[in-house]
Amino acid sequence: MASALKTNGSFCSTQQQQFLQSTTDQFLHGSSHLNFKHCKSKKTIKPAPLCVRATSSKVELDFHDPSWKQKFQEDWERRFNLPSITDIYDLKPRPTTFSLKKNRTLTGDENVDMWNGYVNNDDRALLKVIKYSSPTSAGAECIDPDCSWVEQWVHRAGPRKEIYYEPAEVKAAIVTCGGLCPGLNDVIRQIVFTLETYGVKNIVGIPFGYRGFFEKGLKEMPLSRGLVENINLNGGSFLGVSRGGAKTSEIVDSIQARRIDMLFVLGGNGTHAGANAIHEECRKRKLKVSVVAVPKTIDNDILLMDKTFGFDTAVEEAQRAINSAYIEARSAYHGIGLVKLMGRSSGFIAMHASLSSGQVDVCLIPEVPFTLDGEFGVLQHLEHLLKSKGFCVVCVAEAAGQDLLQKSGATDASGNVIFSDIGVHMQQKIKTHFKDIGVPADVKYIDPTYMVRACRANASDAILCTVLGQNAVHGAFAGFSGITSCICNTHYVYLPITEVITASKRVNPNSRMWHRCLTSTGVERHTCRIAHGSWLIGGYFKLIIKLRIRTMPTVTGH
Repeated sequence: MASALKTNGSFCSTQQQQFLQSTTDQFLHGSSHLNFKHCKSKKTIKPAPLCVRATSSKVELDFHDPSWKQKFQEDWERRFNLPSITDIYDLKPRPTTFSLKKNRTLTGDENVDMWNGYVNNDDRALLKVIKYSSPTSAGAECIDPDCSWVEQWVHRAGPRKEIYYEPAEVKAAIVTCGGLCPGLNDVIRQIVFTLETYGVKNIVGIPFGYRGFFEKGLKEMPLSRGLVENINLNGGSFLGVSRGGAKTSEIVDSIQARRIDMLFVLGGNGTHAGANAIHEECRKRKLKVSVVAVPKTIDNDILLMDKTFGFDTAVEEAQRAINSAYIEARSAYHGIGLVKLMGRSSGFIAMHASLSSGQVDVCLIPEVPFTLDGEFGVLQHLEHLLKSKGFCVVCVAEAAGQDLLQKSGATDASGNVIFSDIGVHMQQKIKTHFKDIGVPADVKYIDPTYMVRACRANASDAILCTVLGQNAVHGAFAGFSGITSCICNTHYVYLPITEVITASKRVNPNSRMWHRCLTSTGVERHTCRIAHGSWLIGGYFKLIIKLRIRTMPTVTGH
């Protein structure tokens, strides 16, 4: 999300403004651009007075204005208002065909009427529920310098009493894009089930992602309850996946030619951006088409959401790899288990897998810069671990430490940068380092990437997929378009796609969850003061004399 601050009666010095940009990056994306790899200064730098800007606003806010909260909330309401086909068509709704009547044969009550199970269009859920008392609170996300409480409401998901489509006339299409992810088949299955419950008979699957709209020889696949009944028992995608695609205009040409009324798009950040482009092109052409996305990524890196489907399963499978690395390392003389996990722009899988396994000594993520060599490098810490416990386990996210590697400059079909292999690089560096110092080390390297992606969804993800798939259909019948079906603050909601594609969600190094991860490593933890009062916190850095060192205090809470 973009942010801006109008500094009338300025309360931010130049130094504060520089620090401000760093803290804003942390609030929004969990990252800091400060270079704290070489904490060698003898001088302790005092933190600059904290200054906070509006982290959730696209309008300039003057916090000296008594009405700034009202302006913020008006802007918020405008941004999170859900796009609808009624914006371009003057449509009258009809009563829903999604019946929630109780079964009279079971109750024996002839007077049983409709159960109150519908969601009102005015229902809202709170996006944030923690009231931070200070910007210095762990993981604080503040709008103004006083961390004032401002309600941020989003639209609740679910079936409505009135709908804007005639089910018998609807043609609905489902497409799965990007890479594989646990739960794809669960979502496909639930979308088909829910569409049929509404009374839709014409349901098709578009094969192999957006490519299926324009590639010759790829024909749409008719879908029905009988066909998708058991596809959730397998991993992968029943429809197939691919990266990249044609021009948006060509895809919409295909949608128009196929007379598709509803398009359900399953994918991550790039796929969501594509879905929004399709939605905008349909509006431009004044087509009565609802485009609804379902967030799919094991990286869990889509903004504003608690989690995306596939993430829980990926963490569970990654934990198995870590356990294997632990057994290998502990069984070897001076064993070092090294596990590389997925995480294109964020370290959520590495963090959660490390936290859940309880077997990781070093967790490296892209949000926290590190160095391998030198007095405060990871390699020296591994020496310490081998001396103190005889073995160790290292977990590294694929995007971590890319500044240490030569960039290839290559991109995949989706335009994503192809990273250099940090896992292989670390494996070689560890072997070379211990050979050079004459200490035997047995390195066991495990890369479970494709095993993690290809498995079927676990129970937690299966439930999430079920609800997200159902709500996607409810949203389409309610007339919404350009939205995504997701979970925020434990509640199922709809968000405009435009608000979730502005950046990738990243781990906040100041969050309680990252602190918990560091605590779980069981290594002596220290903190090192660096420029602008920011802190470098890492269980894998053994900071010694020449620095002003303090043991990190125990922290509780969220």
